[in-house]
Amino acid sequence: MLTGTHRFPHQDFVTYGRPAAEVLRELAAPSGLRRIMIVTNNSLAHTLATDLAKALGEICVGIAAGVGAHSPRESVMLGAEAARRHQADLLVALGGGSVIDATKVMQLALWAGLGRPDELDAYRAGRGEGRVDVAKVPPGVRMVAVPTTLSAAEFTAFAGVTDTGRHAKEGYTHPLLAPRAVVLDPTMTLATPPQLWFSTGLKAVDHAVEQLCNPARAPYADALAAEGLKRLAAGLPATQADPTDLDARQDCQFGMWLAISGAGAGRGMGASHAIGHTLGGSYGVPHGITSCVALPAVLKWNEAAGTERQALVARLMGAEGHPASEAVRRLARGLGLPTDLKSVGIGPEKFQAIAEHTMHDAGVRVNPRPISGPADIVEILELAAG
Repeated sequence: MLTGTHRFPHQDFVTYGRPAAEVLRELAAPSGLRRIMIVTNNSLAHTLATDLAKALGEICVGIAAGVGAHSPRESVMLGAEAARRHQADLLVALGGGSVIDATKVMQLALWAGLGRPDELDAYRAGRGEGRVDVAKVPPGVRMVAVPTTLSAAEFTAFAGVTDTGRHAKEGYTHPLLAPRAVVLDPTMTLATPPQLWFSTGLKAVDHAVEQLCNPARAPYADALAAEGLKRLAAGLPATQADPTDLDARQDCQFGMWLAISGAGAGRGMGASHAIGHTLGGSYGVPHGITSCVALPAVLKWNEAAGTERQALVARLMGAEGHPASEAVRRLARGLGLPTDLKSVGIGPEKFQAIAEHTMHDAGVRVNPRPISGPADIVEILELAAG
């Protein structure tokens, strides 16, 4: 008999198909929120963020721009300082995973009264001397997410933030780090660069695939991941064929939401995510691209340990009878994305260091085919070499 626990994020609601500004105004009014600050990156600061600020009118007190890729600690602290300066009572994260993760930890910095990047050390996920019990930090200012990509960071209470001094991406979590609300407005994705849209879509595919191939079964989570994968496999090519197709974009948003929701089963992700964390945090490979290069190789390496589950993945992607690794690689290539490490500047001379770093990631411990040491990771990297 199966046993398990499915945990849901502490979110009030997810709204889809409506203009973001309209939803935010409706949220703010009954809650007495009158000082909204938008958090975004430089590329959106003078376009979408400015438009959203104008639509919100006087309840928007400012825009905190400049969040960098992989959510550097410095971006988190600059955003928290801006929120204090503006006396913000609600943060609105407008952007992709880096912006949303940075805003999550801005909340924590505000709640705990942190002002310097190094003060985050005591609040990292994990155990160790000097660590704070983050769950006991009393919450304050919360956030709403308006995603422009398919990273799905908005649906979890976990955030990855990069310690730029150590070139390492570190995790932070608190029950209320998840945005109190998510606004899935497909019109907010129209200006997203195609490679960013498609690569974060492959990250969403990665979420679904590693849930479906996990050694532990969780029927509710599996059903979510399966439906999410189907929608993504159809929706991503549809948005490539017609970038203005809002129905296809919304279908991708639904697929992303479903795919990440399966993670609530608590089974964890596998080696593709583990390798991706190293490639992103330590080598600067864009978040979604890490899945494009790692997932096909991980699936290939795992074939002997998960034939039935991989056959399901291929069928859901419309590639029944073909290896799951090829189904993922074909989807990525068809969207114009790189599928090997050589294409992203990672050569064999870096494999051992990547493997040793990746062994510290929890994902290696729940991979379908057991990973016994760095040599196994190197084998996967060789399959991804190109």
